[in-house]
Amino acid sequence: MKIPISVLVVIYKSNRDVLLIERADRSGFWQSVTGSLDTLDEDLALAATREVFEETGIAVVRLPKEALQNLHHHIEYEIYPEWRFRYAPGVTRNIEHWFALEVPDSTSITLAPREHVAYEWLPYEEAAKKCFSRSNGDAILKLFSAN
Repeated sequence: MKIPISVLVVIYKSNRDVLLIERADRSGFWQSVTGSLDTLDEDLALAATREVFEETGIAVVRLPKEALQNLHHHIEYEIYPEWRFRYAPGVTRNIEHWFALEVPDSTSITLAPREHVAYEWLPYEEAAKKCFSRSNGDAILKLFSAN
């Protein structure tokens, strides 16, 4: 069963282009990297690092330490009914913690084909609009309103 605590990682380049990935199980569902904790005591930054590698092939440990930023913001949202089977019976809400990751402009992406089928680098305003989830778009806008 999935743990209803997750991370969202907005990956971006120096020109403020943001990486979006399209889910394999839902055509047209573009998002940033997301994923649940593996254990209740998993460190949030380690979960973000793991999810980034699993979904994009980017090794955060090879980047400068300050590349991964905890945005110290979280939201609570309702889990889509069609995905609740992954959680314990009765679990309907998830807490998502926001992170940002600045990567070199030359960064290559290797998608996990079972999870995602395509990726795009978009200017942050376009990326925020293209996200299926409004809160994902909000995370992108929050990151760049602070910079």
